[in-house]
Amino acid sequence: MLMSNTDRQARLHYMANGFRVLSPGDHVVCATSGVRIALEDLRYWSVAQQAAYATATLSSEALAPR
Repeated sequence: MLMSNTDRQARLHYMANGFRVLSPGDHVVCATSGVRIALEDLRYWSVAQQAAYATATLSSEALAPR
């Protein structure tokens, strides 16, 4: 039986120049805002924290030194 990945959260391994899909799905969740990010729209992530971010602003705020 074929399973659809629609409305299923993917698990990814984030690397410097891309990501590897560990569990198939159609989206991930932003680490700071909780917003769903479609995989085709995913542009910002942290390799060290293995986390996705919805926007450049959220990413830079999360990764800024404290």
